[in-house]
Amino acid sequence: MVDKLFGYWKLEKNENFDKYMVENKVNMVLRKVGNTITSYEEISREDDQWTINITSTFKSTKLVFKLGEPFEEKTMDGRTMKSTFSIEGDTLVCLQDPIKDGDIPSRFVREVNEDGKMVLTCIAIPTNVVAKRYFQPCQK
Repeated sequence: MVDKLFGYWKLEKNENFDKYMVENKVNMVLRKVGNTITSYEEISREDDQWTINITSTFKSTKLVFKLGEPFEEKTMDGRTMKSTFSIEGDTLVCLQDPIKDGDIPSRFVREVNEDGKMVLTCIAIPTNVVAKRYFQPCQK
């Protein structure tokens, strides 16, 4: 059930995240930061409004959305995307569509695995480059 995603999560490790960022044309300095910083995600819902607070030692952002309703999202690397969240089975899925020519669409899937960790799968849609980010539950 998607309710397992609610809570506070600390990034434990990345797999193939640098290659995913390269596909999104993220510059080398930001890629280096993205691969080394400590990052947290806090996921909550009140009625039909969801919130994902993404915080790190470098930059933070807050996503507030309703399922199925597109909204404008400023990504951590500075791109502006049209994002839409949905639930597919036990996963929270976000589709990011580019607003600016040259940017690429992505798909993000958040789920809790059998070890109780949240896995964020990042997929660069045109090339199918896949990265995984593993988060462990933690206290604020």
